[in-house]
Formats: sequence, structure tokens, C-alpha cells
Amino acid sequence: MIETLIGNTPLVRMNRAIYAKFEAYNPSGSVKDRMALYIIKKAEQREELRPGNTIVEATSGNTGIAMAMVGASRGYKVIIIMPQNMSVERKQMIRAYGAEIIEVGNNAFTDAIQMKEKMCAENEGFFNPRQFSNPDNVACHTETTAKEILNQTPIFSPIRGLILGSGTGGTIMGVHAALKERYPDMQTIQVQPAEDNASHGIQGINDGKDFLLDSSILDGVIKVGTQEASDRSRLLAREKGLLVGISSGANLVAAERWSQNRILRGGIVITMLCDRGERYLSCY
Repeated sequence: MIETLIGNTPLVRMNRAIYAKFEAYNPSGSVKDRMALYIIKKAEQREELRPGNTIVEATSGNTGIAMAMVGASRGYKVIIIMPQNMSVERKQMIRAYGAEIIEVGNNAFTDAIQMKEKMCAENEGFFNPRQFSNPDNVACHTETTAKEILNQTPIFSPIRGLILGSGTGGTIMGVHAALKERYPDMQTIQVQPAEDNASHGIQGINDGKDFLLDSSILDGVIKVGTQEASDRSRLLAREKGLLVGISSGANLVAAERWSQNRILRGGIVITMLCDRGERYLSCY
């Protein structure tokens, strides 16, 4: 049942030129539902994941929630390893789906990944989704997210820019591949925190490495501060009634900044509202 609810999310017009894919409509509330389902189904088809196995993944939160949800719906035990400074709401959601959490140090994504790799190597029956290096993570967004965007964009409105933050790199790489094929002159801009990796509070982006991201695809980078991103997401809730996460605020700030002084000639800019805001209420 869950897989019928994932994807086919709305493309919301934010202003004259900016359209945002509203991924909060996915059942666990984030874009990561797409990747979790896609990776698990592909692993089952390849018989890498079998009944009775345990799914073990390192995450800043949304992938953990999505893996816990999809795992529960398909009968798998799930163990999530995550930095201890991720929001309490994310941890509560993961546990609500019946998954176990192991915490590591603040922003210690490398430690979480190393622990996951060690656990999977030492325990038969532990399945490693490898979200940070798995090409299925990219393919998922080329085959689903990007195709939906192309079907949803207004006729005669070419896409001039794709403005997205990056965690694993799977979303920006996958969406870029399909959109760039249709619109070769489109620019792809990565959103990054203005602060360094150890201190920023935009959970879900810039986890310390590029992982799946090939930086050669990028036409530029826009840096957004944590406070500015948080303020923008709160304003979106109060002005538009859309309660979204902090990375969504960062994406929107960057899209507004990038498009502000450009002549788009009837074109549009694509960004993403990646998740729901309830999981960050303790961070605002």
C-alpha cells in the first residue's frame, strides 16, 4: 500500500517564476521516501535483501524515517545510525515506525557511515542500502521526480534553473540528468550552508562530503545561513500555510536570490520543498 502513496507530488507555484516540488506530500513527509522505496525494491529484485534481513543505514534523519517506514511496510527490522544533534522529532518518528536508533557525535556523519559499514560487514543478514554511494539513489530521481517535474511544468515555459541543496547528492544529480537533457541551457545551482559543516543547522544538506554529487555539473553555488533559511521556512508557514523544513527555506532563499536579477524570458526556476516542518519544531 505504501508504495502507491509515494511520489506524484504537486509542483507548487511560489511566485511568477519559481516552482517548488512539494515533497512533504510523501507518506513519511519527505523526498527520501522515493529513494528508500526504490533502493529496497531494487535490492529485493536482485535478491540482495531477503525476508528476515535487517536494514542498517546512516542518516541525518529523513532517510532514516523513510527506511523505517518502508521497512515496516515490508516486514524488515531497521537500525538507523545518526548524529545525536539531529532533531528530537526526527528520532521520535523513526522510533514510531519501530526502528532502532544508534547515536554518534554531533554532525559525525563519517562516524555514522563507518559504524554502519562495520556492522553490515560483521553481521550476516544485515543489508546496507549505501544511500551515499548507491547509483539507485540517482536513478530514482531521474525516473520519478524529474519525469514528474517535466510533466507538471507549464507548456512554453522552459526551465532556466534548478536550485537545490545536496545531502547524498542523489536528488540533484538525478533531477539534473533528466532536466538538462530536455533543456541544455539550464543552469544547476547547489545550495550550501553559509556556516561550516560542523556548525550549520540546515539538517539534511552538506553532510561533509560530496558523496554522489559530481560537482562538474554545477554552474554555481549559493550559500544560505541557517538563520536565514529557518526564517524563510517560518515565513512560508505564516504567509502561505506551508509548514516545511529548514532546508526548504534554504532552497527557496537561493531560488529567489538567483532569479531576482535574471531575465528569464518566460522561463521558470525549479526548486524543492523537501520535507514537512513538524520534525524541526524544536529547532525553530
